[in-house]
Amino acid sequence: MKHTKRYLVGISALLVLVVGGGVALGRALNKDDDLMEDTTPKTMDVILTEIRSLMQDYSIEAYIIPSVDAHNSEYISRHDRRYQYVTNFTGSAGTAIITLSKAAFWTDSRYHLQAEGEIDPTYWTLMKEGVPGVPSRDEWLLANLSPGAQVGTDPFLIASTEFERLSGVLGRQGYRMITLERNLVDIVWNNRPPQTSEDLLPLALTYTGQRASDKVQALRVALQESGANAIVVSALDEIAWLLNLRGSDILYNPVFFAYIIVSHTNLHLFTNPERINETIRAHFRAEGIVVDVRDYRDILAGIEEYVRAGNRLMVSTACSQALYAAIPADQRIQVYSVVAKMKAVKNEVEAYGMRRAHVRDGAAVVRYLHWLEKAVDGGNVTELSGAAQLREFRSQQDMFVDLSFTAISAFGPNGAIVHYSPTDETDRVITRDGIYLIDSGGQYLDGTTDVTRSVHLGEPTAFQRECFTRVLKGFLSLASAVFPAKASGTVFDVLARKALWDVGLDYGHGTGHGIGSFLGVHEYPPSFVSNSASPSNQGMVENMFSSNEPGYYEPNQFGVRIEDIVQVVKASVPYDFNGRGALTFHTNTVVPIQQKLIEPSLMTPAEIHQLNAYHRRVLDEVGPLLKQQDDLPAFEWLTDATKEIVIS
Repeated sequence: MKHTKRYLVGISALLVLVVGGGVALGRALNKDDDLMEDTTPKTMDVILTEIRSLMQDYSIEAYIIPSVDAHNSEYISRHDRRYQYVTNFTGSAGTAIITLSKAAFWTDSRYHLQAEGEIDPTYWTLMKEGVPGVPSRDEWLLANLSPGAQVGTDPFLIASTEFERLSGVLGRQGYRMITLERNLVDIVWNNRPPQTSEDLLPLALTYTGQRASDKVQALRVALQESGANAIVVSALDEIAWLLNLRGSDILYNPVFFAYIIVSHTNLHLFTNPERINETIRAHFRAEGIVVDVRDYRDILAGIEEYVRAGNRLMVSTACSQALYAAIPADQRIQVYSVVAKMKAVKNEVEAYGMRRAHVRDGAAVVRYLHWLEKAVDGGNVTELSGAAQLREFRSQQDMFVDLSFTAISAFGPNGAIVHYSPTDETDRVITRDGIYLIDSGGQYLDGTTDVTRSVHLGEPTAFQRECFTRVLKGFLSLASAVFPAKASGTVFDVLARKALWDVGLDYGHGTGHGIGSFLGVHEYPPSFVSNSASPSNQGMVENMFSSNEPGYYEPNQFGVRIEDIVQVVKASVPYDFNGRGALTFHTNTVVPIQQKLIEPSLMTPAEIHQLNAYHRRVLDEVGPLLKQQDDLPAFEWLTDATKEIVIS
């Protein structure tokens, strides 16, 4: 890829917006955020002092800083990590709120332990979401605002649905939610990394299975059915999927910064025009689409052109307040993303590619686990060096492009931090005296992988075996489920938790997330979560792919998680739910589950039979590839790791 360009800058830095509850007309700096002269790092005290000074200029008492970018992305570029700049928190989810005298940061249970180690209590109060007694963001704001106060945020960084909800909460108590024409963090962030604008990668029909023209036509049918004249697409993975293009603007996520407007006759792509070279134009011709390329910063102007012409525009429930407010209410149709639902159901080519990618990925993980077993006694394998070795094994596989996320390589107490990523400061040596949890994945041209295995290289305790086995029981229960089409994701969440609940154990994260085909490692729908009202709980249909990942985490001691990627397939059962259709799961991941951590007395004969059958599959599918790669020691290790458990 070519060097990063200083091209794309935040739209909110260039335009004055009148959106939502109002616009604050404070001072606006016209200087490019990336070209600030003094790049000396600022202390936390200076950062907060400068933001509070700007808040007074804008007449707001509280300022909200979410952990997303203008496209509501979960994983964001370094250029967009505003919440990290002001808090030092490096996780992928959280919300910072700054008032004139206080600062608080909310994050969910995946990150509680991590946030404790990164948030400076001198400046920030950590709010552990889900813990009894911890106020919600709404409650905290209402308790810390003076009568008639205004709360501000960047309209590009808050979903329209959340803006409307919070505006209602505040409005009923006499407060006002407004959006600002400048992001306050951008103004004070003097050493901000530049935005990325890398080359694009055309993805062949061999991998996509469907031309872009067919996808666009299906989208136009949806427009016709809804009575809309055009749709605004802002989610980066949806744009990449729709155009059969991939990028590298965000680490490990093969997407690129862009917006799209699709009408019945036109397709407008808003991105950096410089990267639409002859290769990309030839790709568009081969895909059967005519694309009007416009500047990334012109998206609001593009929407305004359709609005002035009297068109009705469709937007998703996840779109930003900035896009939402640019369309008058009587011309706006807002629904759960049509493109997301189309993309979630893989075609046969994508489904086949996902299966094959997981076999190659399985070979890489097996080689790593075998290597780890041999190398651990040297005393120099750490979480970081282990993750690097796993990446090396993946890089040797056909069609490998990159990792799909930063590996969660966690030994002992670090395994209890659900989304832990090792750093130079936290890096632990892996030994035989604890559980090692490795959650990792790869991006391949034909698919995306995400797999977690927990292993003990010594002798596990009885409690560790019980926890692991109860996680395994839930994992097997979900994997073998038979269910009617459109079943809710909450069903599978309960199946995965029951064996833990039976003895009063639980885990604080969801049980499953959708996954892309050489796209995001997390995509929605589907999702297996406890909350039936989750917008991504759209119901399961054939050829959806999801993770299956129950776990258990003993604070400051160990973590256990088992994760495979499963595919929804048709089930063969005596009855068919009265014609509704019977479905089940096919497990794509092919990596052995460590038998040393299993307590056989807690397993039923059916569960042992299921695990034995899975392990036969792992050996049959991964074994030949290991031989082909001339790694006979790893093959022998795999043969032993998949040996049949004999029922006594």
